[in-house]
Amino acid sequence: MKKRILIAEDESIIRMDIKLMLQDQGYEVVGEAGDGDKAIELAFLHKPDLILMDIKMPKINGLQASKIIANQLDLPILIITAYSQKEFVEKAQQDNIVGYLVKPISEANLLPAVEIALHQSEKAKRLKKEIYNAKQEVEKRKFIERAKGLLMHAEEMTESDAFKRIRESSMSRQMTMESIAKEIILKYK
Repeated sequence: MKKRILIAEDESIIRMDIKLMLQDQGYEVVGEAGDGDKAIELAFLHKPDLILMDIKMPKINGLQASKIIANQLDLPILIITAYSQKEFVEKAQQDNIVGYLVKPISEANLLPAVEIALHQSEKAKRLKKEIYNAKQEVEKRKFIERAKGLLMHAEEMTESDAFKRIRESSMSRQMTMESIAKEIILKYK
């Protein structure tokens, strides 16, 4: 499936060159913006896989637009700029900014930067999902542990017997152990 890219660059000739380079390599350019406002609007509309964002643009600059997009959509952004001064690089260090390209942009430096940015973005998404799943698993375990404790206290059972009862009830009733644990918690509250 083609990766979808949004280009936010106020110079139309540069924007057109970037678009052609990307399309020649099989990327789908889903939108083009000449200012930060339009970049934000198009980001919300298309939710691209990557945004190429110039820093210096009219209305809202690229860094401000990047912050707004990061806070609401968590989309990866590759910064494009004519400025390589330290202050701009430091200001561009936001969580969703996955790269920094200095103009003039050529196919030789654009394409590797886009590939790496997309790869890092996918890696970050996987890690966030793993963290979310781990948190969910911890929450499930908390219910089961609480239910075990209630059973042990109310029915004077050992920890292993309490766990065994929850597990067997889960299997016989074809319900998750978490659901059984919630029932036990409500019963003995």
